Parts: sequence; structure tokens; C-alpha cells
Amino acid sequence: MTAPHAAKAEGKSEKFLALTTSLACKIPSAAYNESMKRVAIVGYGNLGKACERVAVNSGEFELAGVFSRRRGLTSPYGTQFFRQEEILDATGDVDVAVLCTGSANDLVGLGLSLAGKINTADSFDTHAKMAEYVQKMDAAAREGGTLSMVGIGWDPGIFSLCRAMFEAVLRDGRTNTFWGRGVSQGHSEALRRIDGVADAVQYTVPKQSAMQCAREGEGRRLLERDMHLRVCYVVAEAGADRQRIEREIREMPNYFAPYDVEIHFVDAETLRRDHSGMPHGGRVMRTGRTAGGTVRLELGLETESNPDFTAGILMRYASACVSLFDRGERGARTVLDVPIGALYENPQNVLRFV
Repeated sequence: MTAPHAAKAEGKSEKFLALTTSLACKIPSAAYNESMKRVAIVGYGNLGKACERVAVNSGEFELAGVFSRRRGLTSPYGTQFFRQEEILDATGDVDVAVLCTGSANDLVGLGLSLAGKINTADSFDTHAKMAEYVQKMDAAAREGGTLSMVGIGWDPGIFSLCRAMFEAVLRDGRTNTFWGRGVSQGHSEALRRIDGVADAVQYTVPKQSAMQCAREGEGRRLLERDMHLRVCYVVAEAGADRQRIEREIREMPNYFAPYDVEIHFVDAETLRRDHSGMPHGGRVMRTGRTAGGTVRLELGLETESNPDFTAGILMRYASACVSLFDRGERGARTVLDVPIGALYENPQNVLRFV
């Protein structure tokens, strides 16, 4: 396979070459072959760690390293760590970079800085800004001759596929999406970015009355505030202005402003003891009519580990990114643009589901 801009490989930093050579020495040579896809992980939070687990255990990926702004990190797998900015030195040595930073602040800038220089896959999850982000990523990737998978996960992602399919086959109807109950990584990260917040977890809770309304075909009148409650558990730094923190949470566009919000300030031990799990789930519902009467379509998801499930999806599309790049595809793609067969090493395998 050919990494983007492979001709520039000789321009990689000596430090990067030395570190990747050191990493290769730690892994049995039998694990390496030309069919393996060389992947870099950018960011080492919950999602980055989950993507590392997938890469190490898949037998499909060769892990080039983790690129992070944090120092002093260690990995249970012996993965090498680099400064985040060094990813630009690795563009000729990596088939795809999986971007695992938070959508609230970092991911847009990071994605646009890398698109056109290296193939990327990300889990950008701000629905309201998705179209704009996809357009910018597409322009950058086409100009640089690379391929980017954008907004990959279960929502956006799998749920996006369901919404599109449900509407395509049941044209007269209404679709509603409910999330939770579970921990939203993106919203939790948004909380942690607020000045004075030491740590935080946010639960998305669907309102049962709204779900019943959607099933009965009355979802058209539901507003975002009617559908979900956002419950925040926040550890404030010593001396932080809690009133300001609460105000910033409630007024945060896209993430909290459109919703009913509960905010609970707790200590670090309570957060660790009671809120360290990462479950999540959701439902896509479409209720409509055909000439013969009412039709209800519904997909449900429950996962005990949101990061691990999201990582599995993200890494599968990262693999497809490399394959499609090698077939000549360039630009940005969402899950709606990628054939299901491309997610399989042998695309013909998908025929068994027909």
C-alpha cells in the first residue's frame, strides 16, 4: 500500500525515525507484513486508548505511535509516544492518522491542519457544524491528494445511516433520534474545557414521554429541550467560581444551551466512585404511513463502553480509508459515502447478508 506523500519519507525527522525503529524492535517481526495498515493515533484520552486496543489486537494494523500534547504517558502495550506536532513529520510513514481529540475545541483545527497532508479518520460529533466541517475537509483533502473519513462513530455514524435509510424507504413520516441514558464523551470533554473545572461527566437522558410521543407519530412537535435532559457532575477546582461555571455550561451553544440541564457539583472521590463507567446508547425512530397504514422503524443501541464501541467503528473506517485511498479516492467521506463492502477485507463477503 502507498502512504500519502510517501516520496517525502526521507524528510522525516531523525527523532521520529529513531523512535519508530525502536518501536519496531519491540514487536515480533512476524507481526509485520506488507498488507498491514500503518496507523497513528492522535490524542490519548478514552477514545485514543480504545483505538490503541483495537489496533494492537486486530492483526490488521501496525501502530506507528501515539501523538499527544501530554507528557509522561505510558502504554500497557509498549506503544511509543510523540509530541502531537510531530505527526507532520510522519506523513510519509503512516497510512492513516486516527484523530481522537475532542470535538468541542481541538478536532476541527487538527483535522484541517492535517487534511491534505495525511489520510485521516475522525469522530467529529457536533451535528450542527457537520456540513461546514465536511466541506472544509473535502476541499483540503482534494487539494493535497488525500482521503479523510469524517464524523465516524455511532452518532454521527451508524445512526446517520439508519436515519437516511429509514427516510428513503418511508417517505411519509417523521424521524426522531434519542440518546442515552449514558455518558457522552463529547459533552463531558466540553465540560472539562471550562476554566475552573477539574473533571466532569455528562449523562444524556432521554425523556420517556418524548419517546412515546415519537412512537405514536407525534414527534414532529418535539423540540430538543423536550427530548433530552443533560445531567452534569462537575468537580470544580479549589476557589473556582461555581456560579460562572454553571452559567457557562447552560449557555454553551450546541452542547447545552438547547436542552434542560441539571448540574451537580461533587468532589473527585464521588466522581471516581459513582461515575467512572462509560455506558451509552440510543434509538433512531421513524413513524410514518403507507397506503396500508402505520409503519414504525426503530434501531436501538446499548453499550457498556462507549469509547470501545466508538473505537471499533472508527478503526474499521480508518481501514477502509486506506483501501479506498489506494483505489484512487480523494477528498472527505462520511459514513453515507462509504459502501458497506469497503468495511470488509474482501468486499464480496458482504453478499452473505443479502
